[in-house]
Amino acid sequence: MNELLQSIYDAILNGERAETAQAVQAALNAGLDPGEILSDGMIAAMKEVGKRFEEGDFYVPEMLISARSMQNGLTVLKPELLKNNVKSMGKVAIGTVKGDLHDIGKNLVGMMLEGSGFDVIDLGTDVDPAKFVSVVQEQSPDIIALSALLTTTMPMMEKTIKALQTAGLRQKVKVIIGGAPVNQTFADQIGADGYSQDASRAATLAQSLISA
Repeated sequence: MNELLQSIYDAILNGERAETAQAVQAALNAGLDPGEILSDGMIAAMKEVGKRFEEGDFYVPEMLISARSMQNGLTVLKPELLKNNVKSMGKVAIGTVKGDLHDIGKNLVGMMLEGSGFDVIDLGTDVDPAKFVSVVQEQSPDIIALSALLTTTMPMMEKTIKALQTAGLRQKVKVIIGGAPVNQTFADQIGADGYSQDASRAATLAQSLISA
């Protein structure tokens, strides 16, 4: 791997926020292609973060620190990606469903998705089904990601899917769900396209749905 790309990779893996931004800028200054910086430096690092998390070598705090470092680098890189028309993996609208104010898991999923090359529309918490419908109408995301941490807000996931059906939009967008109380069985029951038990697998799931 190119020395400059290696420094980006290492900075993200080690959770060094300032160093990540500096390494991205150094790579740009040296004339490296923005798409290459994204794929071979940043996305490669986040893939390794996800792998270490799944193997039990990283835990949520390490994952979060690496994801924040990656976001620092993306702040520097994004203007150059836009200038060079580097295509994203796809667009994901993410939110915690109505009645639920938990956002740590949602935020981590959003960061992992960004680290995998997706454009992320973060709708925040306590998101009404009608809001998800309007986002699909106005911004045409490829995927909607629904989060819930309370058993009492799980039904809102089904209501959101039904709202998309009523609006005639269900076939236009994939719906994935996650959060402590939900599982694959529940995802199947409510007609979601996928379920992920953690942020790392959510990014992998989103990639598989886009490429399907």
